[in-house]
Amino acid sequence: MKWKQIKITTTTQAVDLISDMLMGLGICGIEIEDNVPISEEETKGMFIDILPDLPPDDGTAKVSFYLSADEETKEASFQSGDTVRSQEEPDMPFEELMAAVKEGLTDIASYMDIGSGEIEISETEDKDWMNAYKEFFKPFVLGNVLIRPVWEEDVPHDGPVVVLDPGTAFGTGTHETTRLCLSGMQKYIRPGMTVFDAGCGSGILAIAAAVLGAEHVTACDIDPEAVRATEENAALNEACEGKLSVFGGNILEDAALREKIGYEKYDLVVSNILAPVIIELAGIMYRHLKHGAVWISSGIVAEKEADVLAAIKACPEYEVLGVEHDGDWVSVTAVRK
Repeated sequence: MKWKQIKITTTTQAVDLISDMLMGLGICGIEIEDNVPISEEETKGMFIDILPDLPPDDGTAKVSFYLSADEETKEASFQSGDTVRSQEEPDMPFEELMAAVKEGLTDIASYMDIGSGEIEISETEDKDWMNAYKEFFKPFVLGNVLIRPVWEEDVPHDGPVVVLDPGTAFGTGTHETTRLCLSGMQKYIRPGMTVFDAGCGSGILAIAAAVLGAEHVTACDIDPEAVRATEENAALNEACEGKLSVFGGNILEDAALREKIGYEKYDLVVSNILAPVIIELAGIMYRHLKHGAVWISSGIVAEKEADVLAAIKACPEYEVLGVEHDGDWVSVTAVRK
């Protein structure tokens, strides 16, 4: 079958926010084209022999998404660097969808350089979206944790291992925000702790907490696909057996859900979401933390660092322990006094 390809010319800095905006519209079949090289630090833990020979990085990128050209076919898939999920196409007319995309680009452009934002529409032949990403997701080590895709054979590793199939959701661990969270977790987690992963995605951080020795892990996401993916990925990891509880819903709006998750219960909370959500969470997250417990938040683009810090510092319950940077992304770690 044929697909409509909609390609947005933008900047590498804006790629993640544009991808998140498209996901929010239910758009599938996303792929990213850029010339960002893999750093020497990143290659240290990656089990790959040949790196792509890329032209110089000029800061530009192209974000493409795909819609069925056959109106009777509504199955599609989602791919974005270290993120992939399967779902139906947006249930709205093409013209209405494109208007929503343009509105989203205008909103992002109000606080970030998105480049030209030019939109190009063409048609392309069928492609195996669900398996194409497997070519690029290889086992890698972060800290002392090996992240291994389920389709790869066992890799010799003297340390904790997380087995993952991100094909149903988003998050393989290669993105800067996930790396920041996982690095912070390894710094603060201790055996026997209770951990809360707010915005679990593929479940990688929740599963990592279990393999790193947490006694119990609670995970929550607003997206039903993420909830399902976390449960499926947890089943691939023996360390999660009997340790993981997964909830679906919006903790900002659902008081009953917050009650189920539990107050003053957690030794460590990790939130890999987006800056605007973290700013809202700052006013309630401390209630789920024990006194002396740590909250690691990421998904924060550098331009929003000051806003996030201001929101956390505005709540007298917190003390900021540190701020970490990875490229254009930021992680803030705070403790409940």
